[in-house]
Amino acid sequence: MRRSMLVLLFFMSVSLFAQHPPKIRYQSVPDFLKLPPDIYFGEVAGVAVNSKGHVFVFSRGDTTGPAYGAGAAQLLEFGADGKFIREIGHHLYAWSFAHSVKVDKDDSIWVADKGSDMVIKFNPEGRVAMVFGRKQEASDEGTEPLRHPKPPLPPVDGMFRQVTDMAWDPAGNTYISDGYINSRVAKIDKDGAPSGSTRRRSSASWRKVTCQRATRTRGAGGVKSGRGAARAATELSKPRRTGERSGNPWMPPECASQRGRLDGLLPGA
Repeated sequence: MRRSMLVLLFFMSVSLFAQHPPKIRYQSVPDFLKLPPDIYFGEVAGVAVNSKGHVFVFSRGDTTGPAYGAGAAQLLEFGADGKFIREIGHHLYAWSFAHSVKVDKDDSIWVADKGSDMVIKFNPEGRVAMVFGRKQEASDEGTEPLRHPKPPLPPVDGMFRQVTDMAWDPAGNTYISDGYINSRVAKIDKDGAPSGSTRRRSSASWRKVTCQRATRTRGAGGVKSGRGAARAATELSKPRRTGERSGNPWMPPECASQRGRLDGLLPGA
C-alpha cells in the first residue's frame, strides 16, 4: 500500500511539474551579431563559442547552384561584442549543406556538413587541419542524393553518409555521429586515426536481414542469372556509389556460406 502511494505521489508531482515548467531567464539583445553589408544568414544550423567568447555561426548561406540541390554552407566568426571578424573556409570544397559547428578545448573549430558527408577541423587561425569523410565527385556517373535504406547500410572505411555532429572525451578522442543513414558513431583518436564505431543495429543482425532479403529477391521470379540477382539484391539497400573501393559492401560474404554462394550473387562466385 505504501509503495502504491509513493508511486501515485511521484506521478502527481511529475504532472504538476509539466503543467508549470520553470521559467528560463534570458536577456534579448536584438541584432547582436553585426553582419557586413554583403553577407547574409541563411538557415543557421549551428552556433559555437570559443574560450575568448568569439561566436562561430555555421549558416546555410552563400547559396550557389540550382534551386534544388544547391550548396548552402558558410562559417562566420564574430567577436565577443558581436562584431564581424571573418569568414572561415570561403568556398571550401567541403561546403554543401551546413549541419553543426563545435569548438574543442584547444579552440579548434569543427564542422559537420551533411551534404558533402565531410567533417572538417580548422585550427584556431582558421586553416584546415584535418579532413574526415569524402564528398561524392561531381564527375562520377553515380553521383546523386543518398537514399535511406532500412536496415541501415554498413559503414565504409573513410566515408560518412549524412554526418551530423561531433563530441570529445577527456583523452582527446573525437566521436562523430554518422548520421541520417549509417546510424552509427565513429571514433577518431587524437591523431586523426579511426579507432572504432558503434551502430544502432548490430552487424550480425544486419547480415541476417540482408541475406534474407537477397534470398527473397533471387527467388521472386524473373531474376535467373547471377548478374541479375546481384543487381536486384543490391538495389534493395544501396546509395549507388558508396563503397565502390571496397568490393560489394551491400552483400556480406556470410551470405555465400548461408545460401550456397547464391549462384553468382557475390564477386568471385
